[in-house]
Amino acid sequence: MHESDQKLLEESFKKYYFDNFDLIHVPGKPSEREFGYQKFNVGMNRHITLKSDEELHLLLITNIPSDVYCSNAYYSFPSLPMPEKDWQGADLIFDIDSKDLNLNCRKEHTCAKCLSCSSVFKIQSNCPKCNSTKFDIKSLTCNICISSAKDEVTKLYDILTNDLAIEEENIQTYFSGNEGFHIYVTNSQYQKLGSRERSELADYIMFRGVIPETFGIKKFDFEKSSFPELNEKGWRGKVAKQIVGSKSKKPKIIREIISGSYTMFQKKLDDLKDVIGARIDPNVTMDIHRIFRLAGSLNSKSGFSKILCKNIEKFNPFTDACLLDDETTEIKASCPIQFKLKNRKFGPYNDEKISVPKYAAAYMICKGLASTV
Repeated sequence: MHESDQKLLEESFKKYYFDNFDLIHVPGKPSEREFGYQKFNVGMNRHITLKSDEELHLLLITNIPSDVYCSNAYYSFPSLPMPEKDWQGADLIFDIDSKDLNLNCRKEHTCAKCLSCSSVFKIQSNCPKCNSTKFDIKSLTCNICISSAKDEVTKLYDILTNDLAIEEENIQTYFSGNEGFHIYVTNSQYQKLGSRERSELADYIMFRGVIPETFGIKKFDFEKSSFPELNEKGWRGKVAKQIVGSKSKKPKIIREIISGSYTMFQKKLDDLKDVIGARIDPNVTMDIHRIFRLAGSLNSKSGFSKILCKNIEKFNPFTDACLLDDETTEIKASCPIQFKLKNRKFGPYNDEKISVPKYAAAYMICKGLASTV
């Protein structure tokens, strides 16, 4: 990142933090958590302890970080190196990112930036300017991406409350500040689970590793197979509802299943994976030592805030999380994709000087699609 771009972002981030201390708090049990931060063009600084909002706010104003993090884990000695921290437990955190959903819309709002000549172009095999095949992929999230991620959040919420008996008041959903959502589970019976158990929990949530025997289908005695009732809890009831639909149809559907084969039923289960399972990142869930972006802090990939979603259906990140100011800012933009922030359209821009609100300037600079004039 150029020095002038870094300066603009640092000034913008500092003003945001100074004006929005009311959004930024240490989480519960702060003295047992590890904090960390990163500055623009500088590596990670972690193993930090903070005990209060005042200490956190001082860190923000003094260091002007590009990104701020906090552990989901609780430690006896959070400031010591990892082997000496003495892990005590960790909140459950789930990551749902639209880039992992393989959506068709992504090709419409994805471009490439050449690593050789810095030109920006729609995706193709080589740079049209210098013919290089080395480039970074840049994506500007759209409403379809966010809507699809919200659908996965809704499925996850249903699994957490109905299958895993987690109380609603112990679940919080945050927009990640870029392309998805982080779902936190605190004060639950799952705090002490290790990585292996959390991996198995992720498999359940994703409907991964499912086999016909779970649903009474016997491989070597297929005709004597049974089938779950529609009102059963967990996987069995969900599969029954999807395959059977209603009690009146059950006898006919079961006959059709038994007239088929074990392999065909396995294929049917595989096809239900994305219907019944929530598409989370399992590596995030099983990591009991990860530090996560702090709620209320800014995401350097977008300039958006990681913010609590009180109503997931009505939440709009392009207005609700776009909190930098609207001071007119001159930049040079190479952004071939149109986007919308705060109900205002921007782009496409073809390597041109423009004047835009600071929140839009910061967004494009963070994406690597603009620079200061």
